[in-house]
Amino acid sequence: MKLSVVTTLYRSVAELAEFHRRASEAAREFAGDDYEIVLVNDGSPDDSLSLAVDMVQNDPHLTVIDLSRNFGHHQAMMTGLAHASGDYIFLIDSDLEEDPAWLSPFADELKSTGSDVVFGVQRRRKGNLFERFTGSVFYRAFDLMSGVKQPHNIVTARLMTRRYVDGLLSHSERELNIGGLWLITGFKQTHHVVDKLALSPTSYSLSRKFDHFVNAITSFSNRPLFIVFYSGLAIFGTSVAFIVYLLFQYFFLSQPPAGYVSVVASIWLFSGLIILFNGILGVYIAKVFSEVKQRPLTVVRQIYRSPESS
Repeated sequence: MKLSVVTTLYRSVAELAEFHRRASEAAREFAGDDYEIVLVNDGSPDDSLSLAVDMVQNDPHLTVIDLSRNFGHHQAMMTGLAHASGDYIFLIDSDLEEDPAWLSPFADELKSTGSDVVFGVQRRRKGNLFERFTGSVFYRAFDLMSGVKQPHNIVTARLMTRRYVDGLLSHSERELNIGGLWLITGFKQTHHVVDKLALSPTSYSLSRKFDHFVNAITSFSNRPLFIVFYSGLAIFGTSVAFIVYLLFQYFFLSQPPAGYVSVVASIWLFSGLIILFNGILGVYIAKVFSEVKQRPLTVVRQIYRSPESS
């Protein structure tokens, strides 16, 4: 198999037929008849699965993987990659905000640069001013907290070689930050500037973005634990210095400390820091709790293929 096109389905019924048409056209241009399209239904609550299963009956290139429930976008993508058999794998979202026709320029870039991955980077991040601002904050904070510089404004769409995907799938963690995994898997990676459409408002609220940020950092980096350690060390050192200063005033200058405002403020400050640091440790303990149980990344309910492909 020369090419696998992999995508996930979640509330995708409106775009699925057009995505299938355009993805098939791009795949035939790249690989002739030697391709497959893998659709992973991530517990979609609409009729995406029914439509996809109907399409399978008429297209031997199509495979539908139905997950037993909604596991999340990143987990569904990894499941699709695990079932892809192509020498090249084109991962893309099915909402048509990313154009399947990008496969051709990505393939040209892959060949001309000798890369194992060509991924899309938005020329200008989609969304309103607030969405662009929070996206910029996320990437800068991720770079700072993880110690790894991730390309900004990346999209899902990427063309990958078989050896890169095998390396990507060798990561076994359950708490996924797939953007980080894409990066640390290594190999030569090249970006290609794209113009992503904005066909629908983002489904990520501010709280979901914050949850995603916390998960991305704690799933990928242990740097916050070191920040807790050095912050505690700095607070301890400052406290010792202040105590020495007070003792000096009391014994040598006969100036006993007065007032309770500074005491109350200090109690609030340090109590807040203790709770915050315990919370950071708690998040990491929760990650360890999840990982050691080794639950499956996803559970596949059924795989649908055309009778002609059997």
